[in-house]
Amino acid sequence: MRAASPPRALWIVALVTAGLLGSAYAIGYSLMGHQSTPDIAAPSDSPHQFANQPPATSAAPEGSPSPAGPTADNADQDGPFGTQMTTGTGQVTLTFDDGPDPNYTPQALAALRAYRVTATFCLVGENVQAHPDLVRAIVADGHTLCNHTWNHDVTLGSQSYESIRADLLRTNEAIRAAVPDARIAYYRQPGGAWTYPVVSVSRDLGMVPLHWTVDPADWETPGAASIAGMVNASTVPGSVVLLHDAGGDRQGTVDALYHILPNLTSRFQVAALPPDL
Repeated sequence: MRAASPPRALWIVALVTAGLLGSAYAIGYSLMGHQSTPDIAAPSDSPHQFANQPPATSAAPEGSPSPAGPTADNADQDGPFGTQMTTGTGQVTLTFDDGPDPNYTPQALAALRAYRVTATFCLVGENVQAHPDLVRAIVADGHTLCNHTWNHDVTLGSQSYESIRADLLRTNEAIRAAVPDARIAYYRQPGGAWTYPVVSVSRDLGMVPLHWTVDPADWETPGAASIAGMVNASTVPGSVVLLHDAGGDRQGTVDALYHILPNLTSRFQVAALPPDL
């Protein structure tokens, strides 16, 4: 047999070498298995902090201890730092922060009265002291009271236990100066800026720390249509709706009530949170 020419011999050697390398790769691949790039979980969105309010879904860091024991098993205590953010039932509740205000609180009360709905009012101590008659009007209409600090101090939770306690007691005393023996069953931290100390103090004083489920951002004064649209679209059984009857121009909130109340009362039982726990 005639020997192959050098170019052809080189081609044959290259072909055989490539085949051997390919076989070795295939054998090694099958022995090692397919090693895909590991799944990398996208980082979770950090709780977005608005200028005045955080979203309802802000939560304490996973694994953080609760100052008052476990809360995960309680359906209504699933907010930041173990706060309550639902009614715990199919009932819906409206909450009003920052009052009382001589202009907007009477209008809010009139709207609630027109639809025979009670709500929860989170009161600021300075406003209570200035308008005790409005606190009496709130109680006379059957609404539930909630402590909202003396002067809407968003940073209160970062202060000492003693300072927090003094602020909350001062606010409760002002409320009870207007309405002796008033039941103040709830506490809401301004801005939703919850911390373990402020939750602990409120509970030690017999108040449930109350967050919210639905925030239409009425404090940004987006107008009645926007406020009503957000509340009506977002409310589900158990929702705690955040609204404001003071702290700025709240006419949009008051006007929105005449669209919110007929909508919600046609779909849910709407009432204040229970004043006696």
